[in-house]
Amino acid sequence: MKMLIEGLRGLGRETQAILTRLGFIARFFVALIRRTPESFVRASLTLREIYFSGVLSLAIILVSGLFIGMVLALQGYDILSTYGAGDSLGVLVALSLLRELGPVVAALLFAGRAGSAITAEIGLMKATEQLDAMDMMAVDPISRVAAPRFWGGMISMPLLAAMFSAAAILGAYAIAVPLIGMDSGAFWGNMQAAVDVRVDILNSIVKSLVFGTLVLLIAVFEGYDAKPTAEGVSSATTKTVVYSSLAILAADFILTIFMFRGV
Repeated sequence: MKMLIEGLRGLGRETQAILTRLGFIARFFVALIRRTPESFVRASLTLREIYFSGVLSLAIILVSGLFIGMVLALQGYDILSTYGAGDSLGVLVALSLLRELGPVVAALLFAGRAGSAITAEIGLMKATEQLDAMDMMAVDPISRVAAPRFWGGMISMPLLAAMFSAAAILGAYAIAVPLIGMDSGAFWGNMQAAVDVRVDILNSIVKSLVFGTLVLLIAVFEGYDAKPTAEGVSSATTKTVVYSSLAILAADFILTIFMFRGV
């Protein structure tokens, strides 16, 4: 009985700690939103973060998308041809990418490349007391450091997801038409007939925006909240990748229920 009570107390403490941390994250998000106008006044800061989060992530996004599209074409044609539906490969590739793989995989890659880098950068600034120095000079660290990184990544994320899907579709085409021997017109025609702007493209954009918000909020908060030591920065960077990946997958499940339940 005593062990049960101790276990319940431990569970209560863990639950309280999680809820407290979620409350801190919510307050931090509100502060980010309130500092948004100040961050866009200094447009050069946001543009620099768009380059850092978006342009420097292009290589891994495009190469990963290309190979995923190739694999999807190979595996998809092998399955579809079994049922005599090989001409529907373009439909399979497009819908799989727009509805699911494009936003999710792009967000996971974005979290591993840009999210971890943002956390490490802000955590290092905290460890070297640069954030404290800004406070002493009456410069708000949230509007100067956190908000530009958040909005720079938010602008980059939907574009990266779209480029990932485009590269994957081109990779699938490169396998389906020259290698497998599918008709080019059937590949593109069936794809265009099946893809709906509202159901597929718009929902894909919404997913990428939600995933970007989660990744960047976690990345910026973990960097801002990191312990000012090398171990603290390392731990915060690891938490960013793990928490972002879990948040993306959980949010994807919830969004898919509401977006495609009636499709």
